[in-house]
Amino acid sequence: MNDSFQDKQLVCKDCSKEFVWTAGEQQFFAQKGFQNSPTRCPDCRRANKQRQAGPRQMFNITCSDCGKQGEVPFQPRDPGSPVYCADCFRARRGVSQDHDGAAT
Repeated sequence: MNDSFQDKQLVCKDCSKEFVWTAGEQQFFAQKGFQNSPTRCPDCRRANKQRQAGPRQMFNITCSDCGKQGEVPFQPRDPGSPVYCADCFRARRGVSQDHDGAAT
């Protein structure tokens, strides 16, 4: 990693919450040719992106692991491929999340 990048404290223009723009994120921005720092915190960026994209169409599924009913943001096409509910999907990925969906 380039030593010229250091973590920076920024303030979100939407919620006024302070957030850290990490050296790694700065390097990624530079590699993509972006010249401006982010003006929104990650939560507000995510919310803004969802607002712009509109509501996602969800499809009902039966989890291949636990048999529980659930919804996924894609239409399962191959009947032989497993489809997982949110809990089983997270468990398979090894990421636990709190009730708001934030990674812990």
